[in-house]
Amino acid sequence: MDQKIIPIHKDEPSFIPVEQKLPVLRTIPLSLQHLLAMFGATVIVPCLCNVDPSIALLMNGVGTLIYLWVSDWRIPSYLGSSFAFVPPVLIIVASPGMGGYGGAQGAFIVFGLFFIFLSFLVYRTGVQWLNALFPPAAMGSIVLVIGLELAPIAARLSGFTGNAGPESSTMQCVAIFTFIATVFASVLLRGFLSAIPILLGVLSGYCCACTAGLVDISPVFTAPWFHVPTFYRPSFNAAAVLIMVPAYFVTLAEHIGHLVVTGNIVGRDFIKNPGIHRSLLGDGIANILSGLAGATANTTYGENIGVLAITRVFSTWVLGGTACLAIASSFIGKISALIRSIPSPVMGGVSLFLFGIIASAGIRLLIQQRVNYGKPVNLVLTSVPLIIGVSGIVIRWGAVEIKGMALSAFSAMALSFTLGVFHKLGWIKEEKKEREP
Repeated sequence: MDQKIIPIHKDEPSFIPVEQKLPVLRTIPLSLQHLLAMFGATVIVPCLCNVDPSIALLMNGVGTLIYLWVSDWRIPSYLGSSFAFVPPVLIIVASPGMGGYGGAQGAFIVFGLFFIFLSFLVYRTGVQWLNALFPPAAMGSIVLVIGLELAPIAARLSGFTGNAGPESSTMQCVAIFTFIATVFASVLLRGFLSAIPILLGVLSGYCCACTAGLVDISPVFTAPWFHVPTFYRPSFNAAAVLIMVPAYFVTLAEHIGHLVVTGNIVGRDFIKNPGIHRSLLGDGIANILSGLAGATANTTYGENIGVLAITRVFSTWVLGGTACLAIASSFIGKISALIRSIPSPVMGGVSLFLFGIIASAGIRLLIQQRVNYGKPVNLVLTSVPLIIGVSGIVIRWGAVEIKGMALSAFSAMALSFTLGVFHKLGWIKEEKKEREP
């Protein structure tokens, strides 16, 4: 996409560029906090689909390594389990004649092929059509919606919403403590400690949760040291693929949005270099392998984008370390059990900060692109996707629900295309230039 990327100053605290390789002892804690950020959501998705979470950890780790390699180790992203596929998977599993979860796996493989097809299409035709569908004024609001849409999840994990039960006040106190510890760690610490505020926040919150009696450590002692993930055999069913198709486009919009957010946080245009075609290709290959092995479909993860924004550590070497830790934890039962023992309010407190950072990236994008709101077109392109994304509107198409960020992206694409046609026809009224201050 044709965007003005403002470079990040290399003298900023804890700034580590994309290409820099770090010593192993420094890489491990940096990678561990990425693992903690993505772990909860990654294991929840296969649990909802009644699938062994270990296979998701294994294939997400393998998929991330493939993604990093295909993108020439120049895009710091992590691939985790996608929530967009949960509703259609549940319908496929519950419907007779669709092959159960194996039919869903076949649809995951087709999804991977869909991304690979798009990668070659972009490689041959360029990104001009993406520029037309996602101008900066629209993309800024989509990015903002990504963070705002995730915020209620953090609030629910923290015990502030939902049916938290009698422990809600305790959960809220732990979440607030974790949130404050993470914020203070990100703004007060110096040196290497300033690069691991998420890890420090989780450790602080975990200690607080232990004191409050919210941690059950017994599964760690009973878990085996070595555990082989469960593999599943795929099958192909046309009806299952059709049910899954809307989720393909939802994830595509999410993929583009995340890539733009990451680029603006890092200060590089990843859409052009190394290219969105590489990003789509890597994600597509990873999803094909996930479908073959039995893991749920994956996508680039907003949680890890938040870690990048807070820590200023952009090294793909660190994300590769996270992938290796995920693969190792899928085979080491006690490590998986220890991470699963982290109570939800701890992850909720950290996520409140992470998701706020993601939302702020949308505002930052609009500022960096110097979007002129004296132009009615820009005002419409920002306001309509934003209000639709946060309004709670849900559009149901069969088994698939389209809402939030996905609905915001679809509305942005439709609006951008329509206004583009109006502009070509000369129907757009003359915009007034803003006066220079």
